Amino acid sequence: MDPGVRRTRRGEPRCTSPDAVDGTKVYLIKNVPLLRLTYQVRLLADAARQNALEMIIMIPRGSRASADLESFVATRPWVEIRHGR
Repeated sequence: MDPGVRRTRRGEPRCTSPDAVDGTKVYLIKNVPLLRLTYQVRLLADAARQNALEMIIMIPRGSRASADLESFVATRPWVEIRHGR
């Protein structure tokens, strides 16, 4: 059992899916005023890297990313934060 994988109460590995997949890109769309570095973001970023895909995190205009999320994205060239409408 991999100690880095979070599990549910029943022992199943936690997982997540992107909101959209378009060719070589996966999209995570969030409608929040402040987006933090969550387990979902980390898990999808790792999955995108393993599958040679680019990950686009979309948040509304006026929203912001937390400092830890900005640092995470800065060290992963395949992850990008975009502000929408």
